Amino acid sequence: MPWSRVVSAIVALGAALTMILAGGWYFTAGFMVIVYLGQREYFNLVRAKGIEPAAKTTLVLSQLLLIIATIAPAFTDAFSPISGILIFCYLLFQPKIATIADMATSILGLFYGGWLPTYWIRLRVGLDFPSGILIAADPDHTPALQLAQPSWWELATHPDRLSPALTITVLAFACIWAADIGAYLMGKFFGRTKLSPISPKKTVEGAAFGIFGSTVVGLAGAWGLHWHSWATTGIILGLLIGCVSLAGDLTESMMKRDAGMKDSSQLIPGHGGILDRTDSYVFTAPFVYYFVTLFLPMFP
Repeated sequence: MPWSRVVSAIVALGAALTMILAGGWYFTAGFMVIVYLGQREYFNLVRAKGIEPAAKTTLVLSQLLLIIATIAPAFTDAFSPISGILIFCYLLFQPKIATIADMATSILGLFYGGWLPTYWIRLRVGLDFPSGILIAADPDHTPALQLAQPSWWELATHPDRLSPALTITVLAFACIWAADIGAYLMGKFFGRTKLSPISPKKTVEGAAFGIFGSTVVGLAGAWGLHWHSWATTGIILGLLIGCVSLAGDLTESMMKRDAGMKDSSQLIPGHGGILDRTDSYVFTAPFVYYFVTLFLPMFP
C-alpha cells in the first residue's frame, strides 16, 4: 500500500473521530465541508456527460438542509421537497431551456449529496434517543444520561455511559471502516471472483469478508453498549451497514464509469476524491437512523 494512501487514511480517521467526539456544530461544520466538496465532484461527473445542472443552487440548498437538520431536525424532510421545487424554479428562468437530464441530475445531487447526509446530522446531533433502548441503567436505576460527568477511565471501561448519539455514531462509522478495510485486504490478497463489471477491482471474497467484518464490529458494539437482545440487534446492524455501504460504493463507481472517470478527483493523495472516500457513508446514515428509532424499540 502506498505511503500516501496510509498517511491520508490516518489523517482522515483523525478528522472523522474529532468531528464525532466534538458533536454539535463542529460535527455539522465538518459535514458541510464534506458535502460541499463531494457535490462539486458529483457535478463535475455530471458535466462530463454534457449536462448542465443547477449546481450552485443545489449546493446552497444542501448546506441549508444540513443547518436545518442541526437546529430543527423535524423540519428537514419538509424542506427537502421545497428545495427540489426551488431548483426547478431556478432552471425555469435560465437562458437555455433545461433538459430532463439537467433537472434529474440536479435533484439527484440534492438527494445524494444533500438530503441523505442530513441523517448523520440527525443521528449525532439531533436525535432524541428513547431512554433505556441504547443506554443501560446503574444499579440505582439512574439512567446513564443523568449521571455526573464520568472520568476518562470510567468512559473507557463503561462505554454505555457515553452519550447514546455519540456511541451509535461511532459504532456505525466503525462498522463501515471494518467493511472497507476487510474488503480491501481480503480482495487484494485473496480475491479471485469478480463481484461486478461496475467495479472490476472488487471481488466476491472481499465483499463477503467486508460484510463479515462489519457484522463482527456491530455484534461487539451491541454487547459493549448493553443493548437489549444484543446478539440479534448487533448482527442485524452489522449486516445492514456492511451490505448498504457496499451498495453505496458500487453506486458511486457506476456514476464514475458512466462519466468516464477513474476517480471523482485527486483531492486526497492515494485515495482519489471526497466521493471516493465517502461513498460508503451516503446510503448508510438513513438505515442506521431508522434502525435506532424504529427497529430497536421493538425489542423488550
